[in-house]
Order: sequence, then structure tokens, then C-alpha cells
Amino acid sequence: MTQSENDRIAASYRRFADEEARGHSPLYETLARAVAADPEVLALLATLPPAKRQPNLLLVAVRHIAGVSAGWSSFRNAIGAQWESVQAIILDHSTQTNEPARCATLLPILAQLPQPLALIEVGASAGLCLLPDHYAYDYGGQALGPANRTAEIPVFSCQVDDATPVPETLPWVAWRAGLDLNPLDVTDAEQTAWLETLVWPEQEQRLASLQAAIRVARAARPRIVRGDLRKDLTSLAAEAPRGMTLVVFHTAVLACVPEQTDRDDFAASVTSLCDFWIANESPSVFPSIAQKAGHGGLPGRFLLSVNGNPVAWANPHGAAINWIADSQSPIKPVSYRNVGPAQIYP
Repeated sequence: MTQSENDRIAASYRRFADEEARGHSPLYETLARAVAADPEVLALLATLPPAKRQPNLLLVAVRHIAGVSAGWSSFRNAIGAQWESVQAIILDHSTQTNEPARCATLLPILAQLPQPLALIEVGASAGLCLLPDHYAYDYGGQALGPANRTAEIPVFSCQVDDATPVPETLPWVAWRAGLDLNPLDVTDAEQTAWLETLVWPEQEQRLASLQAAIRVARAARPRIVRGDLRKDLTSLAAEAPRGMTLVVFHTAVLACVPEQTDRDDFAASVTSLCDFWIANESPSVFPSIAQKAGHGGLPGRFLLSVNGNPVAWANPHGAAINWIADSQSPIKPVSYRNVGPAQIYP
């Protein structure tokens, strides 16, 4: 353990407090700042593999063991008294925050693409984001949902700016599959409880929407394949039926691939497997894409890109989108390798 390791960990917790928790979870903002100022907790975190030191994972692991903390004192006491249990949860789990509301920021892209779609999500967790055509949406002046909509399905609200091409209809998803190192099963009570614990404490509406989406997924049962995005995506992409627009997408996943060279290799190879590659990640994940977006980004936002070209700044939980691409120009595919001429829109 070195001081520089402590400094790096502390900086990541302060950044989480400033850019992610602020305005969304007062409790998590307070706890993250306190962790960043506590040398003993930082020393414990430094004993973990780098990918396991992330703020969200520590916060949810303590909550999973000890419940929602009343504040820093009870949180710190739980770490001191139950570190071995907390450590075991951290090492055995990943955040896998399966936020279905992110579909609201993906929809303006998916609705523009040649239909029907074949979707592959890498880092799919329980597959909730593989079901964008099963949910309802409220974009302020525009609402849409399935024709057979019931009160049981979640309605995701998303603030949009004037430039955002708000969809008028849901996309036609004719085939879908997910890829994940550790798929979660929505029919398993323990795994579902972990998903629910990942929702930040004050966000009751977000929890209710997640629970509704889980009910939808239990009925729809999207297929999730166990595998590594760096090794197993090619074989899964080969299963997609011909005559459909093949879309590979991911949200807050590539940050879990620690080496920038591995991320860049993925970006270079994924476009040979699909017609459209949609990335919804922190701008730091793909610096070359972020550079194209210029310096007008919004703090705490993900950068939404298509085939390596910036399209929008998106709220990490799907609550807002600011469009930066030319909404009058079609989103260009890599190639229409899966789409027959009849499906290509003019």
C-alpha cells in the first residue's frame, strides 16, 4: 500500500460525491466524502483489487450487510465491525446496476434505425434494458408505450431538449440477447434483492420502476448468455438473424474493463460485428470519442455515441438527455450487413 494508492482511491470517492451522488443521494454523497477523508477505510479499500474499490460497490455492500445507514457513524461502525463480511460481498458481487430507465435515452436512437432490430446488450445483468419496446415513456410533450399497455408496466420520464428527436413509436425488436460475466436471474429472490439494493436509498420512485421492470422481465424472459464481451461477443453476434439491423449496445459497462487498451480494442472490433454500436458510458471511458464531443459536456452525464460518434449527453439513470448530433441527419451505419434492401429507410 502506498500513499498514492490512498490518494487515487480518495479522489475517486470525491469524484463520485461531486459528479454522481450530488443532487441524487444526499446520504451517498455524505458517505463518499467521509470515506475519502478516512485513512483507515482507504487502507482497507487498497487491499482490494482495483476494480473492487469503486464507491457504489462499497456503499451497496455495507447496505446489504447492515441495512441503510443513518449516517457516517453507523456506516463506519459497520465497516469496522463487519469488514470480513463486507469484503466477501464486494469480492463476490459487482454493481450490475440494471437501470431500465436508461431505455428512455436509448430510444431516440433505436427508433431512428432501420427496423426490425436485433439487439445485443453487453453487460446485460438481468436483461432489463433489452426490453425497450415493453415499457412506456413520458418525454414531456410526447408519451408512448406498447399497444397492450397495462398499469403494471413502468413509465419512464425523461427530460429532453428541443434538439432531441423524440420518438413517436416504439422500435420493433424482433430478436434480442444479452451477454454478461455473471447474469442475474429475475426469478431468483436473492439476486432480485441484490438488484433492488443497488438502487440508491432516497430514490423510492426509481425502486418502484425497477420492481415493475423486473415483473415485465419475468414474463418476457430475455435470453442472457454467460460470457466475456472481449471473447464471446463474436459468437453471439453470429446468431442474430439476417434481415434485421443488428445493434450492439452497452451502458456503464466498459468502465469495468480496467485497461484502456482493452477498451480501445473492443471499440475497434465491435463495429465489424454489427450495423450499429451504441455506447452509453462516462466520457472518460473512450477519450477519443469524448474529444469529438468538445468541451460542452454536462457534469455527471454519460456520453451517448453511435459507431464512435457523439450523439448526446445522457443522465446515468435515464432521467434526461441533451442531444448534440444533427437531428436532421440520419445516424450512419457501419454497413447494412444484416439488413436487406427492403428494410433500409430512404
